[in-house]
Amino acid sequence: MKTRSVLKMSLCAFVAVALIHIGGISSAQTDNALQSSGNYSKTTPWGDPDLAGTWSYASLTPLQRPQGLEDKEFYTPEEAVEIFARTQQESTRSADIVGNYNSGWFDRGTVSADLRTSLIVDPANGRLPLRPETVTRQAEEVVYQREHPADSWLDRTNWDRCITYHGVPPISTGYNNTYKIVQNENYVAILVEMIHDVRIIPLDGRPQLNGKIRQWNGDSRGHWEGDTLVVETTNFSKKTQHRYPSSISTKAIERFTRVSDNLIDYQFTIEDPDIYTSAWTAVRPMRRLDDYTIYEYACHEGNYAMANILRGARVLEQRERDGNDN
Repeated sequence: MKTRSVLKMSLCAFVAVALIHIGGISSAQTDNALQSSGNYSKTTPWGDPDLAGTWSYASLTPLQRPQGLEDKEFYTPEEAVEIFARTQQESTRSADIVGNYNSGWFDRGTVSADLRTSLIVDPANGRLPLRPETVTRQAEEVVYQREHPADSWLDRTNWDRCITYHGVPPISTGYNNTYKIVQNENYVAILVEMIHDVRIIPLDGRPQLNGKIRQWNGDSRGHWEGDTLVVETTNFSKKTQHRYPSSISTKAIERFTRVSDNLIDYQFTIEDPDIYTSAWTAVRPMRRLDDYTIYEYACHEGNYAMANILRGARVLEQRERDGNDN
């Protein structure tokens, strides 16, 4: 009983602190938003807005509004605290499952400071505007993946295969939700250490690559619109896998606006008439990470995990043929 009382007191203290924390972020972001009209004046020596630094796009706010929330546009502060608290609980997964980390290994962020229930702000319902045939294709892919989880390495995701992970634009996951931005007069470079992608973005007005040249993370071109860096990315490979439906016709338009010392107003729009009935836009402010060390994410294709996944799949198939499901 004493242990339960201590745990209960600790949880109450945690919730109280978290409420203060979320409230503080909301207040700070409100102050920062007042500067978004272009009042933030820090520039590079050559006069462009200064985006350099290490920035976090970690967020517990989902890309799409959960269907059960219907027209609910914002969480309450208490709901945001509860969502964060659940991420701090120890995993209930079996101890024999590889990757059964405790909460100390993760950096998922918090619910967005504006308390939105989705990163998507357009359409207003916070949902991806999928074409009917996209929904059908998704259902077919789910069935295929369930029946063919590992016929070969090609059935596994690009992140399983250590090729790409967060994608362009990125959707945050459990950790390494970090952009390191460097820039000069002619280029902006963005490092994402998760499987180590470096996107080098020309600013000199050169055209996109020939449409026959396709890349995992597409081909990016940038230009300044006032204080905002606009980056357009096309030429994705047919093998590219985003964390939302996409195709070789996908076009991403990202907008980076530094609004304070500690915040970049970041948003992106996805256009793809083959997948969606209309374009959609997501908003995700990025906070600066002071004294943050980006460690190498030493993932490599053909690693032990892949070999063991395929070997395990063959063992399960043999058991099924032998009529033994154990």
